[in-house]
Amino acid sequence: MSQPNGGTFDIVILGAGSGGYAAALRAAELDLSVALIDKAELGGTCLHRGCIPTKALLHAAEIADQTRESEQFGIKAELLGIDMAAVNSYKDGVVARLYKGLQGLLTHNKNITVVAGEGKLVAKDTVEVAGQRYTGRNIILASGSYSRSLPGLEVDGKRVITSEHALKLDRVPSSAIVLGGGVIGVEFASVWKSLGAEVTVLEALPRLVALEDEDISKQLERSFRKRKINFKVGKPFEKVEKTENGVRATIQGGETVEAEVMLVAVGRGPTTANLGYEQQGVKLERGFVITNERLHTGVGNIYAVGDIVPGLQLAHRGFAQGIFVAEEIAGLTPPVIDEAGIPRVTYCDPEIASMGLTEAKAKEKFGADSVETYNYNLGGNGKSQILKTQGFVKLVRQKDGPVLGVHMIGARMSEQVGEAQLIYNWEAFPEEVAQLVHAHPTQNEALGEAFLALSGKPLHAHS
Repeated sequence: MSQPNGGTFDIVILGAGSGGYAAALRAAELDLSVALIDKAELGGTCLHRGCIPTKALLHAAEIADQTRESEQFGIKAELLGIDMAAVNSYKDGVVARLYKGLQGLLTHNKNITVVAGEGKLVAKDTVEVAGQRYTGRNIILASGSYSRSLPGLEVDGKRVITSEHALKLDRVPSSAIVLGGGVIGVEFASVWKSLGAEVTVLEALPRLVALEDEDISKQLERSFRKRKINFKVGKPFEKVEKTENGVRATIQGGETVEAEVMLVAVGRGPTTANLGYEQQGVKLERGFVITNERLHTGVGNIYAVGDIVPGLQLAHRGFAQGIFVAEEIAGLTPPVIDEAGIPRVTYCDPEIASMGLTEAKAKEKFGADSVETYNYNLGGNGKSQILKTQGFVKLVRQKDGPVLGVHMIGARMSEQVGEAQLIYNWEAFPEEVAQLVHAHPTQNEALGEAFLALSGKPLHAHS
């Protein structure tokens, strides 16, 4: 069903991104009636302006690198150039196919009413869209996030751009400044370098991907130096000026960097302004909706999920929260989501994948004397040698206790995070994981070898 003229539902959801649509689908399975409201496309940022299109670009970039480097594998190939129109066509095709599938799932569901339009919370149980009122016995706020900027930094969409603009570029810039060395920043730096741009990353914090384990940051910085991706850390951005051919950025100390474009990648802010949340008593802090551990706002039957709730801004987190709230409303009392148990992946080259606590966080929580770590270098892994990748698997454990964190960097590490997630969330002991047989030769085997070593029986361990 779609486009009704208001009505009453078991759940009214404001926002059809990962969190909103997951809540709608799970609620519909539980035979609850749902109104799903969004002013933009179903699927939200992740599908249209985030996860999916950026990873398609990263894959195209990987193909470019493989073509350039093919001779070291005995394959003679020549990179004749980058056809950005064709790259974008490939990227947009992936998005379109997924979007069509999602549309079908949602619009053909008898329990879901899709409403296209800008919604506003006008009562504790009502969202208004274009003068029509949708009343919910329960409300789920899932309005997502937007690309943040810095005070006084004007994004013009041409020379100073956000990730949304970067995804639509019809060319590879000859040079680029990436303002921000977090996930979005290092992914775009990686893409543009692979496609032929000169790239400089500017990060105010002391290291790239500062939320990751410090050893991961050091390895990424080594890899970026090897790839000739420039970066400057520990020096806050001060200003940007337009030049004849692009932009000039100034960082603390007066140092300047010039490039054709500057990507502003300083994080994402919650989309909560002017949606009526505060007027209905929903508490906001820095724009984020404050909830309890069961994602309830403390107001009526209003819940919140996804990027507007403080914590990791990840599509799969929002997806899990959407399912959780649907089940909570249905009375299933699902277990609370452990934020540390959510996998984190950065898809730059080399890939970063992590679970649980960093070494620093583990020591802060349990005490330095109660924490043990081990780094397994990929030099001892056969598949890593075949792929010619460098990196490591780092394990963090409680002494005589379970695994507290798994941190990985290297080619295809995103695909290893599934096992790492099970190890952490099931509170496995290293000795238990060491008993499991890992297929040879695979990147996954590196996890098995790391746990063998941490259990006191290292085999292919290279320091």
